[in-house]
Amino acid sequence: MTDFPFAPGFVERPYWWEAAPPPAPAATLLPDEAEVLIVGGGIAGLSTAIELGRNGVRALVIDREAIGWGASSRNGGALSGAGSLGKTRSDLVESFGKEYVAELMEEGEQAFEDFEAFVERERLDCDYVRCGRFVGAHAPRALEALKRRIDLINGAGTEEAFFVPRERVAEEIATDRFVGGMMLRRAGALHPAKYVRALASAAMRYGATLAGGVAMRGHRREAGGGFVVETSRGPIRARRLMIATNGYTGGATPWHRRRLIPVASYMIATEAIGEERVRRALPQMRVYGDTKKVLYYFRPSPDGTRILFGGRASFVNADTRRSGATLHRFLTDLIPDLADVRITHSWKGNVAFAFDMMPHVGEHEGVHHAMACNGSGVVTMTHLGTATAQAMLGGANRPSAFARLPFPTRPLYTGHPWFLPVVGLSYQLRDRLDGWRVPRKDAS
Repeated sequence: MTDFPFAPGFVERPYWWEAAPPPAPAATLLPDEAEVLIVGGGIAGLSTAIELGRNGVRALVIDREAIGWGASSRNGGALSGAGSLGKTRSDLVESFGKEYVAELMEEGEQAFEDFEAFVERERLDCDYVRCGRFVGAHAPRALEALKRRIDLINGAGTEEAFFVPRERVAEEIATDRFVGGMMLRRAGALHPAKYVRALASAAMRYGATLAGGVAMRGHRREAGGGFVVETSRGPIRARRLMIATNGYTGGATPWHRRRLIPVASYMIATEAIGEERVRRALPQMRVYGDTKKVLYYFRPSPDGTRILFGGRASFVNADTRRSGATLHRFLTDLIPDLADVRITHSWKGNVAFAFDMMPHVGEHEGVHHAMACNGSGVVTMTHLGTATAQAMLGGANRPSAFARLPFPTRPLYTGHPWFLPVVGLSYQLRDRLDGWRVPRKDAS
């Protein structure tokens, strides 16, 4: 047991890739011209390509890595509607106004319904289940914020959010660390790597060309309209251009990069411990989160035999073995019954935050974008990708309310989040002041 908490055969790659690894980039023949060129082969880009294809427009999707290699196939696979909107801030109404926030919340709730219909319509094999979501309050002051969020969600007319008092937390999770919580009925789980693989198949079925291993180097607008996009495989002319690179946005699109804060999020998978023991820890088999600044998110595996646990194990670029030990410590502090359980997988992926902590869709100098999912991207990016396609097609009955949000940046910020370690320390201090404590040393 000297290598505890690592199980024999431990690997530093996503658990999800065991069932659905990203495809190796193939020598796809790239066209010289495209009606629509989409940069980024994740959920947003592929969803855009699907909606375009359904309307007779064939897209070209490129990605510098394999299609689906990024956070789209690495995330926790938890999803909800408006319950995740602006979850890291408590001043939504004060900042954006009651009527506009109500519009955003309504769209967020509808996006979840549309997502479920989309999965059924396209017959996407992704282990989707509507299971609900429990958010644990880490401190008494967080309870009031959760109650306000419940009112905001239910104000959209769904009545799908419920307060969970402390004495009933054990019905949701085997811990005494939470002082109450919120249960969202409109929430679910899927297998993210299977989902992005199914999206890729659907996009190709609708005529899209997918090309992994192709990096964008830059672009320029042509006088007569359209763009010339420089890639690692040569120039491509495109009538329309979309950037959907999110947490992996690079220097080729500096305007977008200056508006995104890439943050590494880390995950582990426990060894298979059987459904009975998983249910003992997570009785309702939902997806889970909490209200801390250094948040946790976790869930059962799709087959119900493991627990998948994620969080901000580090605010610097940590190796995944060390982050795996840290996350194991977080998990067993939260659910002590799992103290003897080892981990088989540890991995990380970049999510992207906006400075206003809101998702963004729109157009800048003719270039479309859908990005800044702020850690809740499955439903959000599916919805905003579809909205982007509808905007290109000019046929949206009701343009997305998110398109009216300004996309802020900060003076002198270039896309390198040098301030994250300082932010991380302040978040840890805030959690400690709220009364949250975890063991400081990794298990050994």
